[in-house]
Amino acid sequence: MTTPPHTPASPQGAPETPDALHARALDDLRYIRRTMEGAASFTALSGWGMVAIGVTAFPAAYLAAEAATRKMWMWVWLIEAVIGFAIGFATTARKARAAQQPLLTRPGRRFALTFATPMLAGAILTIPLYYGRMEAVLPGMWLLLYGTAFATAGAFSVSTVPVMGLCFMVAGAAALAAPVSVGNLFLAAGFGALHVVFGALIARKHGG
Repeated sequence: MTTPPHTPASPQGAPETPDALHARALDDLRYIRRTMEGAASFTALSGWGMVAIGVTAFPAAYLAAEAATRKMWMWVWLIEAVIGFAIGFATTARKARAAQQPLLTRPGRRFALTFATPMLAGAILTIPLYYGRMEAVLPGMWLLLYGTAFATAGAFSVSTVPVMGLCFMVAGAAALAAPVSVGNLFLAAGFGALHVVFGALIARKHGG
């Protein structure tokens, strides 16, 4: 007597239908693909965090435009930079925890190092430019190097990130060529609008 082939059973003990087996196989493939993508790239970057950073940049641009002195203008943007960093770090760490992924995976470390290098260059350049009374160059330089940070670090992240970086670089180049009087508008468009638009895209396509 021939023994019938074993049919996988559902958790309730009933044999699974071909459709159920197919659905389970698709779920397994999706899980494997997400795991492989997560191992190859830094996916914990928070889109909603970027949206929040963008929202805070709009009032910062307004306050900077109304600042009575150079010093007040600089303080507004320095405070905004600290707020933006805090939001970005906290929301990215939260996204990583929710996905049960270590924040500093190998791609995460590469992303952080590659991102930090242009940012450090921008911080260093800010000092002589400000004290040399060349602050008119700062909006374009900030946007350009911030964009460079994302364009290069984006090689270790999702595809939307380097595109965002290139858009920041274009905004920075345009700000350098524009009249001094519209510097705050470019900062609002870059740190405000670009963060909101690309943050929403990242949140929609990559899970928050």
